Amino acid sequence: MKSVAFTKMEDGTIEDYSFLAKHEKEFILDLPNRIISSLEKLKDSFSGYKIDRLEHSLQTATRALRDKADIDWVVSALIHDIGDDLAPLNHDTLAASVVAPYVREECTWVIKHHGIFQLKYYGDKIGLNPEERQKFKNHPYYKSAVKFCEKWDQKSFDPNYDTLPLDYFKPMIIEVFSREAWVTN
Repeated sequence: MKSVAFTKMEDGTIEDYSFLAKHEKEFILDLPNRIISSLEKLKDSFSGYKIDRLEHSLQTATRALRDKADIDWVVSALIHDIGDDLAPLNHDTLAASVVAPYVREECTWVIKHHGIFQLKYYGDKIGLNPEERQKFKNHPYYKSAVKFCEKWDQKSFDPNYDTLPLDYFKPMIIEVFSREAWVTN
């Protein structure tokens, strides 16, 4: 069988869906390579900063690593802006959706909300509320989001920072995105 026989999902057979399940498993196994490829594409993404988006992502992950963050945090920091190309107005939500099945809820929540928490550093300069994050002040991951932005994300635009290369992080990407996925809603 080279492809399913149906043209409408409701007409699929057990054999069709078994065939697709095999292909989906192979596709999922290749996810780390697609993550790496997407990160490499950030080199040519949103411009105007002193460094490109890939360098920013690598720098954020390097800072997390040097701050002795665990692998969930390091990989989350690495891919926190991976959605810039396809979802520039909600890149944080896209990135959170990518990591959600593979890292703990705390990391996913922080990545999903980091855009709001980053307003602390520039919101007043663009007419937005720099304290927008206060609406989450009672959330259990509030302090984690503050730390992520303050110590890793907002300061990772430095062309002179000793940033680790993508190759350094590849084994971590493979480890995290090869895990059995969590059940998500």
